[in-house]
Amino acid sequence: MSVDPSAVIVAVATAASALVQGADIPAEIKDQVNQAIESFETTAPETDRQLEEFVASLPEPMQAGAQQTVADTTESVAAAIEPHLPAEAVAELHPQPEPPPLPPAAPAPRPNAWGIVPSPPPVQQPVGPLPGSVVPGTGVALPSVPAILPGTGLAPIGAIAVFAPWLKKAGSICEGITAPVLAALYSAENGFRYGPTAPVSPVGAKGPGQFMPGTWDAYGKDADGDGKADVLGIADPVMASGQYLCDSYKLIEGWKQRGLVEGDTLDLTLAAYNAGAGAVRRSGGMPSGSPDYENQTKPYVAKIRATEVAFARLLSPFLGLGIGMGALSDTGNRVVDLAFKFLGLPYVWGGGNINGPSGGGFDCSGLTSYAVHAATGIALPRTSETQWRVGTEIPLALARPGDLLFGNWQAAGPGHVAIYIGGGQMVHAPTTGDVVRVGAVSPDMKARRIF
Repeated sequence: MSVDPSAVIVAVATAASALVQGADIPAEIKDQVNQAIESFETTAPETDRQLEEFVASLPEPMQAGAQQTVADTTESVAAAIEPHLPAEAVAELHPQPEPPPLPPAAPAPRPNAWGIVPSPPPVQQPVGPLPGSVVPGTGVALPSVPAILPGTGLAPIGAIAVFAPWLKKAGSICEGITAPVLAALYSAENGFRYGPTAPVSPVGAKGPGQFMPGTWDAYGKDADGDGKADVLGIADPVMASGQYLCDSYKLIEGWKQRGLVEGDTLDLTLAAYNAGAGAVRRSGGMPSGSPDYENQTKPYVAKIRATEVAFARLLSPFLGLGIGMGALSDTGNRVVDLAFKFLGLPYVWGGGNINGPSGGGFDCSGLTSYAVHAATGIALPRTSETQWRVGTEIPLALARPGDLLFGNWQAAGPGHVAIYIGGGQMVHAPTTGDVVRVGAVSPDMKARRIF
């Protein structure tokens, strides 16, 4: 398993010890607490041993499933606590392993999504995993901040575990504003950065929700019962954003019924969050004309709506959310969910197959091979050109989650393949130097239904 249960115990003990050392409490009490922490930490190796013995005692056909359950549970706990741990405790969760052996020789290069044939990377001794999340069940470490969503520079996966309960609560205030919409907005606003070190905008907007002082005075409340309304926190800004968006949604719906504005209510509500409701009212709909509206507000709304589906996928393991495109248990959604497990994993030329990543990552057709086979049992050919010959071509407008998308057309066929996730977005492994990410469907792409 990629993170041992004992590593979680040690990380929590390390964090608790650091907290006690910095606390203003009598020395004798501090000593008693440290003794309790040390006693807790000594149970770590025993925990690993007991779990191993338990799994070994099960009937052999059940052992693999039990091992995977332990690994997935440990990873979920590690991901949830990591944002709250000091650096030394995080290091306990991600010890650097011995360098793996050199990967086998890669196959002949193929053009990437932009028609470029990459040169094979130089052979070198691989280094240990990058700091950050570890893919459950693979032992492959992910970069801590891969740009896995279009228009974002920060990975939301670690933050989602912390924000998810409050996103769900704020997303239930009214029908028009959902948790995925709030998550996409928070990614666009400040990349989920919170706390005293969160950047402040040039005009003075603060916290993960980027509230201006006047708006925070009106909407900021103590949502988590800690005795203060903290614009730099998590719970208070998220709930304030939910209420503010719901109030704006209701206001704009009223304007639409009176014929004062036109357009999609949610689009206009998001525009109001960025430019103010007055801008929506004055423009009779989507704010336009001003350079700020054209260059900032309209792209802002488009980015949130484009990433809404992706955030529904990211939130679903934490909240069991539906995403408006059928049950998450159907085959197509299963293909997408399996690919999403590897968001942020490096692109590796020739990497991956039906068994998962190889050489530390996937290339485009390696990712589709794995996700389709794991969801359906269908073993696709290994390259994008040969995968194009499987299944039936369908109009791109009729594509649904799990369908394969092909692009970068060459004389031999498509040089790139991706998985459609809905909403004009796809998940794919783009090119050397990149990571598995979500992106907009390219104009030249064609769709194919495999199952």
